[in-house]
Amino acid sequence: MTSAEKNMETIDIYGASENNLKSVSLRIPKKQITIFTGVSGSGKSSLCMDTIAANARRELNETFPSFVQRYLPKYGRPHVERIENLPVTIIIDQSKPAPNARSTVGTYTDTYSLLRLLFSRIGSPFVGYSDTFSFNHPLGRCPQCDGLGEVTELDLHKLVDFDKSLNEEGVIDYIAFKPGGWRWELYAHSGLFDLNKKIRDYTPQELELFLYSPQIRLKNPPENWPKTAKYEGLMTRMYRSIIKSDEGKRHQKWLEPMTTTGTCSLCGGTRLNETVRSCKIDGINIAQVTDMPLVDAVRWVARLDDPLAADIKLALHKRLSALVDIGLGYLTLSRGMGTLSGGEAQRCKIAKYINSALSDILYVLDEPSVGLHSHDIDLLKTSVRKLRDHGNTVILVEHHKEMIQLSDHIVDMGPGAGADGGKVLFEGDYAGLLVSDTITGSMLRQRVSFKETPRRPTAWFELSNVSYHNLNNVTISIPLGILVAVAGVAGSGKSSLMECFRRRYPGEVVFINQRNIGVSLRSTPATYLGVADDIRRLFAKRAGVSNSLFTFNGKGGCPVCHGKGVILSEMAFMDTIETVCEACNGLRYSGEVLKYQVDGLSIAQTMDLSVHQAAQRFAGTVIEQKLTPLLQVGLGYLHLNQALSTLSGGELQRVKLASYLGSKGRIFILDEPTTGLHPKDIQHLCRLLDSLVEEQGNSILVIEHNLDVLKLSDYVIELGPAGGDLGGKLLFAGPPHELLDCAQSVTAPYLKD
Repeated sequence: MTSAEKNMETIDIYGASENNLKSVSLRIPKKQITIFTGVSGSGKSSLCMDTIAANARRELNETFPSFVQRYLPKYGRPHVERIENLPVTIIIDQSKPAPNARSTVGTYTDTYSLLRLLFSRIGSPFVGYSDTFSFNHPLGRCPQCDGLGEVTELDLHKLVDFDKSLNEEGVIDYIAFKPGGWRWELYAHSGLFDLNKKIRDYTPQELELFLYSPQIRLKNPPENWPKTAKYEGLMTRMYRSIIKSDEGKRHQKWLEPMTTTGTCSLCGGTRLNETVRSCKIDGINIAQVTDMPLVDAVRWVARLDDPLAADIKLALHKRLSALVDIGLGYLTLSRGMGTLSGGEAQRCKIAKYINSALSDILYVLDEPSVGLHSHDIDLLKTSVRKLRDHGNTVILVEHHKEMIQLSDHIVDMGPGAGADGGKVLFEGDYAGLLVSDTITGSMLRQRVSFKETPRRPTAWFELSNVSYHNLNNVTISIPLGILVAVAGVAGSGKSSLMECFRRRYPGEVVFINQRNIGVSLRSTPATYLGVADDIRRLFAKRAGVSNSLFTFNGKGGCPVCHGKGVILSEMAFMDTIETVCEACNGLRYSGEVLKYQVDGLSIAQTMDLSVHQAAQRFAGTVIEQKLTPLLQVGLGYLHLNQALSTLSGGELQRVKLASYLGSKGRIFILDEPTTGLHPKDIQHLCRLLDSLVEEQGNSILVIEHNLDVLKLSDYVIELGPAGGDLGGKLLFAGPPHELLDCAQSVTAPYLKD
């Protein structure tokens, strides 16, 4: 092998300084699995996602014509001197595909297109070609629900007040229908109704005309009626132009109280019309196949023996088996992609690429073990190896002990988070990491023991005969006043059980999940905790000026970039060019504001402090008091001005938890709080949860897969044995150490190991 060929065997990074990276240079072996480890905020994602993947995507996009580039995602130029030997890169993260009611597991994985081809070829009776079997095609979709499988019904009596006339305020409870509004005029100026007559006094003919008339042209309209307008009944109009249009999505909160969404009665939720459903193979139509759990769909395909289906059968079997082998056998092809968790969506993506004919690709995976039971992780490891064995390079950002063992090569980042991280501490194999002196190495060597004396419940709440989603007539007593872990493989019914508890419990239950906090894109830790106002007041008091001067969204904003920190230049068909504002150097504030200082720092420099730095600088003040909860949940590395939209699901969850730390006597449900956490951070979280129970008398119910959390809990509830229709049964309930003797437990073997 020549020296040039040897050099091509690695991806070479020189001088990466994106975010907190300290001019990192390293070589990543190609066609191997490299796992990046390190505490939360140590720089793993900055190197893998924001540097390597971003640079690969940006350079690939530049190879396309400028017209095409306009429609591609925009990637900034990462702060790195150079990267050599970089393959085409595919990012497999936990983000779900763009919300789309017509996107299902079948359509997303291209499996449904093969099924359509199969039924058009050997289905009986013949009803049409492949497109006919699509619920997105006019020939195939149900005419009532338009191929969505569900219909939205409008409650007439919540929309219209029958005790009022058209001249009275509030007669129609929707935008622009108040007297004088432009929608109201289409009824008031039609000349068809007495405007002072109450709706309940209308004749049957008037009521039918008012509510359900199709679009018609008025024969002798009044003078103030628009010449080109057509009259249309209120309910007809609401369904046509509002509920079934983008306007309905924009005003969903307004419509929700007066609408109900349910399964389409005509197609039974199958999305397909009667003609398509009449075409069958061995007595089963295409909708029935897509409603099967994937494990059953694989068996159904295997039984096909028509020679005309031989090639399709092979392709279908490969795609379905890839989904089953990665632990998604409980899903159905008809399942909407929008209903999947981030981890399930990510595994769908992995399964999609396993059968790809492409090789020499770089796959970058962002914590694929999130939300997975140890049993599912074993399946995931097999799938990741398949990606590598097909001649690809695989990079994983990971914390999970079992996933780290999968590696051919490991890069450990640290030593701390934020400004204290961004360095490469270790490069080598798993055996080398185990004996290293890094935090990750020491945590991997540790073995967590079961809690010696589990707490006794202070009360019990019984859930009887619960049947919800896949829960099958479950009866269980939930202990309160202690730390309870709810375990089980993905899709086993854990979240469903907690949802039923939350609904049936008569008191308040605080549910903290990983979804968006519900704040604007400008929200930061400083604004969320109210610290920003305190800092502005401090600056205003010292300077003797108005508080509003110290906000970049108002008076204090840079006059050139208007507080954005960047200048956006539209380039017609080329990418929009984003440049740092020269007037403020990206600080967002005007020069006048930046002149004011408190203890040697400007408002911009103060807001750029980490939570830990700010707590030290403002020790003994209300600012430190408000920041302390973030320190307690292990988020001291976040910057005060960091956009909350950049936080991971686990970080968002801990931000929410921080706001409840002073609570006493409450019941909390936490949904996988260890997501994205290093083993060191998990131990810190466990101590925090313990203190919430022991010192403040709270009840904690935590949906969790992490074995250390299970060992350190007071009580474990396990559901299973599998996901979907094969789950939903109570396997175990009791102290963690007793789980080891439960023969039907799926978790016990991994706890023993």
